[in-house]
Amino acid sequence: MGRLFGTDGVRGVANEELTTDLAYKIGRAGAYVLAGELKHKPTIIIGKDTRISGDMLEASLISGICSVGADAIRAGVIPTPGIAYLTRLYNCDAGVVISASHNSFEFNGIKFFNNNGYKLPDEVENEIEAIIFGEKEEPKAATPENIGHCIEKENCLNDYAKYLISIGTPQNGRKIAIDCANGASHEIAEMVFKGLGAEVLSIGTTPDGININKDCGSTHIENLKKFVKEQKADVGFAFDGDADRMLAVDENGEFVDGDKVLIICGKHLKDNGKLKNNAIVGTVMSNMGFEIAGKENNIDIIRTKVGDRYVLEEMLKSGYVIGGEQSGHVIFLEHNTTGDGILTAINVLNVMNETGKSLSTLAKVMVSYPQVTVNAKVTPKRKQNYMEDPKVKEIIEATEKLFEGQGRVLIRPSGTEPLIRVMIEGKDQKFIEEKATEIAKVIEG
Repeated sequence: MGRLFGTDGVRGVANEELTTDLAYKIGRAGAYVLAGELKHKPTIIIGKDTRISGDMLEASLISGICSVGADAIRAGVIPTPGIAYLTRLYNCDAGVVISASHNSFEFNGIKFFNNNGYKLPDEVENEIEAIIFGEKEEPKAATPENIGHCIEKENCLNDYAKYLISIGTPQNGRKIAIDCANGASHEIAEMVFKGLGAEVLSIGTTPDGININKDCGSTHIENLKKFVKEQKADVGFAFDGDADRMLAVDENGEFVDGDKVLIICGKHLKDNGKLKNNAIVGTVMSNMGFEIAGKENNIDIIRTKVGDRYVLEEMLKSGYVIGGEQSGHVIFLEHNTTGDGILTAINVLNVMNETGKSLSTLAKVMVSYPQVTVNAKVTPKRKQNYMEDPKVKEIIEATEKLFEGQGRVLIRPSGTEPLIRVMIEGKDQKFIEEKATEIAKVIEG
């Protein structure tokens, strides 16, 4: 069986790989499986980001959902974590987000949440795929009188914003700069921070369907660094296209990544007796400095595979309350079931308020090792078998010996793109850049 679902749903170039036909089939199969094989009339809530292909895929997805007798609620443009929250708030049977996160506009994706707001486990995704590939009986079409409805719900964004505001502490007088990546947070982020009493300065808030993530947002943090300094803001937050991740900039324009956010918030939880099982969950990509900071503060650092779904699995399995990725996906299980960029920003602001410290001061809790990632562009076949090439094995092994004890080498395929990511940590920035580039070239062949 071919595999549609990657580490974060189904993803591909819109109208080429992710077609309207496929979206229709995903809607049918997903509604059938997630509603317990239609033993009752299910309701599924759907949100999207600002990509031009979103409307097209949404229409097909809704058609598929309604064709098997399920109702679909259209939430409109809303961050991915908003759908996770509203699925629970509205007692829906499932939630669906149409987004390709941090990718450029031509890509899009479809990802599901179950009725509890969690991303789907592999076995459920496999069941949906089996139906789509004809390996399991398709759901029957609803009889004419039982076809589902498309429900327009106007208060989705406001309901989610109210929840986020309820978690925050007053920010009266604080000047906050935000970069919304011309994506799903372009309206709600300003709404939330103003609701907390802050003065809000915004960039990346004029989506046109094509400019999502284009030279803006968390993948282009240099814009926010410059904006914070120009506006003399107290802090800056950059989101990606679907706002499930956040990267920060301190009052001096210095970058604060997801690892530092995790240790800042995790330490604050520990100081207040709320760090359950005394641990923070990171990934294999988390900086060595993150682990050192954990040891210095008597906090256990747990590493998982890359992907917030694996972080969440570990958190649920072992009862941890905070975890995330260097890229800015941070999960606060007390408040939501998935990475939430605006929620993460609120938690950082809460720590600043409660400690009376600036973000630059808080960020001193961790010193990052120089780290570089170089992407090797490969064919889908090469992505699967690159380690079978003896030249690749040889250069990786030789480089690992060079860095043993003074750094590390991590090679991994991207979960969503035709790339092999080569990450090296070490003490000399120039040297690790050279070595990462060398390995990437050999992988590309």
